[in-house]
Amino acid sequence: MAVVAAVFQLSGLLGQSRAQLGQSMLSGAHSKEGSARIWKALTHFIVLPGVGLSMLNGFLKSHHGEHGRLEFIAYPHLHIRSKPFSWGDGNHTLFHNSHVNPLPTRYEDE
Repeated sequence: MAVVAAVFQLSGLLGQSRAQLGQSMLSGAHSKEGSARIWKALTHFIVLPGVGLSMLNGFLKSHHGEHGRLEFIAYPHLHIRSKPFSWGDGNHTLFHNSHVNPLPTRYEDE
């Protein structure tokens, strides 16, 4: 019930702002209050629920099933290094994950 009321309120705001926009274009003045109300309504009713649904989708996909590691194939163009990294042993990337990120020749735990 609250969702229906929110949709009607949003459509009322958008319709009202469209009328204000037409008047302001004729008179040459811009209504800052009307455009601020539109952006506030869009943020509350479209952007925030969209971010929430995206977070829920990511959470459900991350907990759905077992994620296997891809087979390592030594593609030479993926591991071109003209000089070693300046941290650690020079072979690991800065945010190296030994389960997911392979070294140039193999995974670490193989």
